[in-house]
Amino acid sequence: MNYVIKRISEIPQMEERAARWFCEKWGIPRQAYLESMDEGIKGADVPRWYLALENDRIIGGMGVIQNDFHERKDLCPNVCAVYTEADRRRLGIAGRMLKFVCDDMQNLGIDTLYLLTDHTSFYERYGWQYLCMARTESRGEMARVYVHRKS
Repeated sequence: MNYVIKRISEIPQMEERAARWFCEKWGIPRQAYLESMDEGIKGADVPRWYLALENDRIIGGMGVIQNDFHERKDLCPNVCAVYTEADRRRLGIAGRMLKFVCDDMQNLGIDTLYLLTDHTSFYERYGWQYLCMARTESRGEMARVYVHRKS
C-alpha cells in the first residue's frame, strides 16, 4: 500500500475536507477543527494536524493540541484524535503517523508529548509509556494518560 503522511499546513487545500473527516470520526464540531487547523497553517507550533493519504483518500489522521479536554493542564501538548480507517487498520499506519508526529514535534524542540486514551497496550508498541489517570472534562470519566519522551 502506498500512502504519505502530511501536515495540513503543507496541504491547506485539504483543510475543509480534513475538518469534516475529523468531525465525522470524533463528533467535535467542524468549526473547532477549522479554527485549530488555521492556527497551524498560520505557523503555530501547536496546534498541528496531520493526515495519512492514500492517493486522494484520507486513511488516517491525528493532531497535536495543548490539552485534549482533560483536567491535567500541566501535561501538554497532547496528541489527539488518532484515527485510522477500519479497512486500513493493522497495517502500521497509526504507528508510522505517531513516529512522524513525534519527530516533527522534536524538530520544533518539543521532546515530550502526552496522549489521553482508553486503549491499553496499543501505544506501548510505539514507545509510549503509561503515566497516570486523568479525569475528562466532558464526561468526568477517568482515562489513561501516556507520555512519549524523545531522548
